[in-house]
Amino acid sequence: MPPPAILDPSTLDFSHPVADREEIMRVNPHRYEFQLLDAIVHYDMENQVFAGYHDVREDAFWTRGHIPGRPLFPGVLMIEAAAQLASYLTHKVVDMGGFIGFAGVNNVKFRGVITPPARFVLVGKAKQVKRRRTICDVQGFVDGVMVFEAEITGMPV
Repeated sequence: MPPPAILDPSTLDFSHPVADREEIMRVNPHRYEFQLLDAIVHYDMENQVFAGYHDVREDAFWTRGHIPGRPLFPGVLMIEAAAQLASYLTHKVVDMGGFIGFAGVNNVKFRGVITPPARFVLVGKAKQVKRRRTICDVQGFVDGVMVFEAEITGMPV
């Protein structure tokens, strides 16, 4: 049984992003095929809850080989997208400057598969934000169904 949603994805307004890809690039250094956030659609600074999405496309770099005839969005890219949301959240809550790198990932659960085309909605909540370490819970949804969850730890690199 999945945990309660940090934020119900059905309440998000995808037509009015808070930050588009250009704005995300001002905060996160990821580029080209590794920029896995297409938009931030919600942030609540008081509760440190953020939401964004990645549009999983049929022509993505990994579709030809993972898995031929039935492409599945790789779990490692779900984790990376979650880390990018956590990085964005960290920069908005505590201006660390520089790059927030992976320090750990815990309690990962893949609760479903993602096949393109799909919108992978990520919702994250900071558990701890300090200058030397950030810990966030992140959940991923497709069509309102939780398909992923993890605890992401980041640190300035």
